[in-house]
Amino acid sequence: MNEIVTIARVGHRGDGIADTPAGPLYVPYTLPGEVVSVERRGTRADLAAIEQPSPARISPACRHFGTCGGCLLQHWRGDDYAAWKRDLVAATLAEAGLEVAVDPLVPGRPGMRRRLALTAVRAGRGILLGFSERQAHRIVDIAECPIAMPALVAALPGLKTLAADLLGRKDPLRLVVTATAEGLDIAATGARKIDPRTHGEIVGRLLAGDYGRAARLSVEGEVVIAPRQPMVDVDGVMVALPPGGFLQAVAEAETAMAARVIEGIGGARRILDLFAGIGTFSLRLARSGAVHAVDGDAAAIGALAEARRRAADRHPVATEVRDLFRRPFQGKELERFDAVVFDPPFAGAKLQAEMLAVSKVPTIVAVSCNPATLGRDLAILVAGGYRVTRVTPIDQFLWSPHVEVVATLSRPR
Repeated sequence: MNEIVTIARVGHRGDGIADTPAGPLYVPYTLPGEVVSVERRGTRADLAAIEQPSPARISPACRHFGTCGGCLLQHWRGDDYAAWKRDLVAATLAEAGLEVAVDPLVPGRPGMRRRLALTAVRAGRGILLGFSERQAHRIVDIAECPIAMPALVAALPGLKTLAADLLGRKDPLRLVVTATAEGLDIAATGARKIDPRTHGEIVGRLLAGDYGRAARLSVEGEVVIAPRQPMVDVDGVMVALPPGGFLQAVAEAETAMAARVIEGIGGARRILDLFAGIGTFSLRLARSGAVHAVDGDAAAIGALAEARRRAADRHPVATEVRDLFRRPFQGKELERFDAVVFDPPFAGAKLQAEMLAVSKVPTIVAVSCNPATLGRDLAILVAGGYRVTRVTPIDQFLWSPHVEVVATLSRPR
C-alpha cells in the first residue's frame, strides 16, 4: 500500500528526504516541498506519483533520466540546484568543524564533459553500452547523454561495435573514452584475450572508422593502435595524454579550478604541486614561478616533463615520481616552498595534510572532488594553525551530488 509523504529536503546523495514517524525516508527524484506517493522499502522508497510538485521542478534534459544512475538532479531548476550544491559543501565542512564562508557555485554547462566511463555487457544476442541504473547493477543502454560533448555522443554506435569485438562471454567491459583534438582516446579494461587474427580485424576496423574517429585504442594499458597521438591543451601547452591517464572531466571546470589555484598562491615564486598529474596546475603555475611537480603516476609525470620542454615561455618545472601516500613531503623538504598545491584522489591526503600542518609554508591551496575528505584534511591544517581564507565549489559533475572544491589557506604571521 502506498504512503503519502512530504519531502523536507534533498540529502547529500541527491535523494529527497521525508521526515516520518519511523525516521528519515529517502525518495529519489523528489524535491523539497513536494507531496508524493511512495512505496516504502525500509528506509528507502520508490516514487509512485507526485501529488503536489515543487515550483522548482523542470523537465529533465535526457530520455534516460530516472533509469540511468549517472544524473540524479536534472529535474531541479538551476538556481535552486546551485544553492543546494553550494550548501552541501558548507554543511560537509561544518561537519568537520569548519564554519567557513563558501562562495556561490561556479556553474557547469551541458554538452561539455570530455570523458565518459562506459560499461558494456551482453544481453541475449545484443550488447548494452552505457551506465549503471540507480542502486542497481543493470546497465542502461544509452542513446544520448546531454552532459557529454557531441563528439562522444556521436561515437556511441561505433563504441558499441568495438564492445562487440572486445567483450567476453560473461564479464563486463569498461571503456573510458576521452575526446581530444586528434580524435577519441579509448582505454578498455576487462576485455577478452585478443588473438593475432582478431587483433588485425580490430586494427582494420579502427582505421576504417568503424569505431568512430578514434586516435588511439589501448587494452589493459597496452596500446593496440594509435594512428594519432591524443593531445590535450593545458593553458596553451599541448600535452600527450597517457593511455587511460587521469584528466579533469570538463575543460571549463579545469580552467575555473586553475584560476582559483593561481589566485590562491598569490605572489609565490617557489611552488610545490602535489598529485600534479599531467600538469593541470603546474604548467599554469609556471607562468609566475618555479614549480616542483610530484605524482605517483610515472606516465603522467613523463608527459608533463615532455610538455614543459616544448613550453619556452614558462619558468622551470622540476618533476618527481613519488608515492605521496607512503612518502609525503615533510620537514625540511617543505621549507624551500612559498606555496603548496595539492589535488589528491577521492580518498584525500590525510598523511600529507598532517605533514603540512606542522610546516611553515605560508600558503596552501587544496583541491578536491570529495568535500568529506577535503573537510577532514582542512581540519587537520586548521588544527595546525592555518586559516581557511576562501572556499569555491565548482560544478564539474553536472546534475550529480558530486562537486569539485578549491580551498585556500594561509598561516598567519
